[in-house]
Amino acid sequence: MKRKTYMPRLVDKQVEIELETFGAICIEGAKWCGKTWTSEHHSKSAIYLGDPSGNFQNKELAKLSPAIALDGEVPRLIDEWQEVPSIWDTVRFEVDKRGKKGQFILTGSSTPVQKGILHSGAGRISAIRMRPMSLFESNDSSGQVSLMSFFDGTFKNVATKSIDLEKLIKLSIRGGWPGSLGLSYEKFRLIPKEYMKSIINHDIYRLEGINRDSNKMHLLLKSLARNESTTASISTLKKDIVEFDNDNLDNDTISTYLNIFERLFLIENQKAFSTNIRSSTRIKQADKRHFVDPSLAIALLGASYDDLLNDLNTFGFMFEALCIRDLRIYAENQGAKIYHYQDYKNREIDAIVQLDDGRWGAFEIKLGADAIDSAAKSLIKIRNGLKAEGAIIPDVLVVVCGLSNFAYQRKDGVYVVPITALRP
Repeated sequence: MKRKTYMPRLVDKQVEIELETFGAICIEGAKWCGKTWTSEHHSKSAIYLGDPSGNFQNKELAKLSPAIALDGEVPRLIDEWQEVPSIWDTVRFEVDKRGKKGQFILTGSSTPVQKGILHSGAGRISAIRMRPMSLFESNDSSGQVSLMSFFDGTFKNVATKSIDLEKLIKLSIRGGWPGSLGLSYEKFRLIPKEYMKSIINHDIYRLEGINRDSNKMHLLLKSLARNESTTASISTLKKDIVEFDNDNLDNDTISTYLNIFERLFLIENQKAFSTNIRSSTRIKQADKRHFVDPSLAIALLGASYDDLLNDLNTFGFMFEALCIRDLRIYAENQGAKIYHYQDYKNREIDAIVQLDDGRWGAFEIKLGADAIDSAAKSLIKIRNGLKAEGAIIPDVLVVVCGLSNFAYQRKDGVYVVPITALRP
């Protein structure tokens, strides 16, 4: 099943380990992010339930007799399992029956409603989240600096390869879609646009079998794009739609649509961090809103390279989204989690990376090298403020930047690293 052109993914190691640990694994994530390619790389046979050939013959066969879909050399790939939700329980039962590890690989680009009332699969089916490619996976990051080097004391100052604004903008427009690699700007900018059309016009109906108002869904998606990398509330999104699109959605409709977008892995918000700080200052709990890839927000805004070049304020939010996408992938590859921080003293930190041992780092994201100094001073001020309050302070302070040719530690202890030099 191995593809000759397969580009290794950071999730590969996790797939290998969990196949040796569980009877089955389920790789979930947005459409087109590479789930099927990765699953084929690790499997020895496959059935594709989303294959339209023969009037969706595989899907209809699996509905009639789910066990037939499981018949093949293992690990057996069952692609787009959510097309036949009963497959989940069939796999769980077969794993119990066989009593062996690494039997099945399921992939899913949406979460069916029925999954909530099926057996959880705990101890039998392990869930793995997959995302679009990070810059390191697409070979657009040199990988000279490890995220973990900030924490384990192995960081070394290093000159990094040159990067310019044009490249950063085009990387954001292209996104981390494997099918976009190697294409020209004129071609890869079309893929996220077509992606959103497909989601709105086809996938949402297939998810529920309900005809939703595609125009209103598009309005909400555009509002989310305008509020990318912010903590916009539902009421803020509602006002935004009225102001920019002269239309209206009620709160319940917005909540319903947001749930659908989450189930399709379109959006992945950044939760607020507060667990281990214990600050005397009240901490805000609003999630920061993100699409799973910055290219989707850019496509929804209809922004071109020239548009973003001439509106660096907007591109700053998209660049932050790009960095959060990569930091999330790198952090989770190391068993860490990513958050953001806001409190009622108006202190904000773009990203918090918390390791599984409780240590955490504060990360500020800045596009230009001219903003590094102010970002570093802001991090130090927040750390000192938390310390004065008796709160637990970050173990490391890092500025992730776009336009810098060096990764280095400043005299004040703050690390600086270009996103195009980072890896897990």
